Amino acid sequence: MAVRPTVTDAEGFGKELMAASPDLLGSMVKAFAEALMGADTDGICGAEYGEVSPDRVNRRNGYRMREWDTRAGTIELAVPKLRQGSYFPEWLLTRRRRAEQALISVVATSYLLGVSTRRVDKLVEQLGVANISKSQVSKLAKHLDAQVEAFRSRPLDAGPYRFVQADALTMKVREDGRVINVHCLLAVGVNGDGHREILGLDVVSSEDGAGWLAFFRGLVARGLSGVRLVTSDAHRGLVNAIGSTLPGASWQRCRTHYLRDLLVATPKSSQPWVATLVRTIFDQADANEVSVQFDRVVDALTEKLPKAADHLSDAKADLLAFTTYPREIWRQIWSSNPQERLNREIRRRTDVVGIFPSRDAIIRLIGAVLAEQHDEWIETHRYIGLEILARTDPSHNTEDTPEITVTHEALTA
Repeated sequence: MAVRPTVTDAEGFGKELMAASPDLLGSMVKAFAEALMGADTDGICGAEYGEVSPDRVNRRNGYRMREWDTRAGTIELAVPKLRQGSYFPEWLLTRRRRAEQALISVVATSYLLGVSTRRVDKLVEQLGVANISKSQVSKLAKHLDAQVEAFRSRPLDAGPYRFVQADALTMKVREDGRVINVHCLLAVGVNGDGHREILGLDVVSSEDGAGWLAFFRGLVARGLSGVRLVTSDAHRGLVNAIGSTLPGASWQRCRTHYLRDLLVATPKSSQPWVATLVRTIFDQADANEVSVQFDRVVDALTEKLPKAADHLSDAKADLLAFTTYPREIWRQIWSSNPQERLNREIRRRTDVVGIFPSRDAIIRLIGAVLAEQHDEWIETHRYIGLEILARTDPSHNTEDTPEITVTHEALTA
């Protein structure tokens, strides 16, 4: 009878996880690769590490260190040695050819833990481990959950975070024998060094004021400060939570979300024309031209689509809040739509799962995706230059930062 490989909960492995480097993706890959090699070695030995068993046929005899080239950089792995014979995974022997495939397998395994053991089996077979059991999946998930939680609860000490974007994504989860919708609350900011950061992630039952209020209070408790402008959709609970937790910050309505709302009030045949017309507002050279173009667009819509014109006119203050900041900043942030790109990347991963078995699985998957994205942002060039960012400091402005202005249209959206 074949012996299933077993992942041990060794103290050394736990310490290694606790001491993971700031490169979260690299540390996740290292942790899971070594855990899977340990499971494979236990299967060869016929018993878990340190277990006294009559079925044992071999024993471990230390480790050999081997560098592994991956997309996350070169990772030093501890490969188990055996007293009799040798052990070396095939994917590490041919690392140049299969390193990328193995890396994707490990990361995808961590993403899908707790979702489908059958899918996990297919993935880990590429790393030389077959028939991983549900208990082994659970142990691996527990280790990843610790890292994701550390990422979600880390201090926000790289501020001030002048610009913040908030959004929510709807996910399906199975609870109490039925499938329900839950909401993933996300926040992204630009730190004091000009880099983008993932600030927070939470899962709530309803995207109401209470959920958003608790979310932002948690960000502030972790160190979120110095916020000058928050971009989001016009959800009333979200806007009110921003005003309650970030006094002094102004609010900018997300143009992508607004355009979707506007097109709902527009005949289908006119939607492409209206969308193109509205986008021209944000393509102007300076704040004065933005305001002038806004009025031109409203006038053009009034002649043919008065309902859409009124809709747009009511949202003017919310849509043009960004014009009080340097042109280089709003052209970078609100013209490139970075939040939507991040949402698409999350959807690309979560669509594979479909219906999640638990909220923990949602946080595990999205948290791992966000940790990977966070590392990429921190390691790349600055999103906003320091000299431009300095111009947003209150000491550089002659007027106080405007308080949040919430229009009637925003509160009823």
